[in-house]
Amino acid sequence: MTESIISIKNLKKSFGDHAVLKGVDLEIKKGEVVSVIGASGSGKSTMLRCINLLETPSDGEILYNGQNIQSADFNIAEYRAKVGMVFQHFNLFNNMNVMKNCVIGQMKVLKRSREEAEKIVGMSAFIKARPAQLSGGQKQRVAIARALAMNPDVLLFDEPTSALDPEMVGEVLSVMKSLAETGLTMIVVTHEMQFAKDVSSRVVFMDGGYIAEDDTPEVIF
Repeated sequence: MTESIISIKNLKKSFGDHAVLKGVDLEIKKGEVVSVIGASGSGKSTMLRCINLLETPSDGEILYNGQNIQSADFNIAEYRAKVGMVFQHFNLFNNMNVMKNCVIGQMKVLKRSREEAEKIVGMSAFIKARPAQLSGGQKQRVAIARALAMNPDVLLFDEPTSALDPEMVGEVLSVMKSLAETGLTMIVVTHEMQFAKDVSSRVVFMDGGYIAEDDTPEVIF
């Protein structure tokens, strides 16, 4: 049995009186690509944001390699480098060019030299461009490159294609597909059913704050 890299136990999250997650249990093993699907408001993105501690769980626990991510001695900055996040709206620094967007985290968190960090990013056609000069698809590819530069163990994707024009969606999905083929552990909240079907090792279907189904794509679809 492979050890779980992320283990979620009875996770609950409420905003005021509104319970969004009502007791979620999920195990993610190394090398798995898990697509999380379900209607808007079913708790998919909230679960992802709890995994990255962008939201504080109301109850339950999340373990990373067996360690509780909310324990007092847990290093959150290091953890966020290891469990990277790619957002729906890219979240790039608009005042920095592409290269700087991709090296700043490496230099601050991983203490790499600028030269070393730039080498890891490599060169692309739009390395000196600012985010405002890029298309949505290019911005999302930069956001993915920035997350990858941190050598993550796990990448979380929060509806990475939902803010893109239809013709851009394919290029971002193909980048994600090739990442999946490298064996990177990925948790992908998505509305792209074809991607979920073709690329995932497992599909999790959320409904009303619970996981209603968790199985192989063949069974779910």
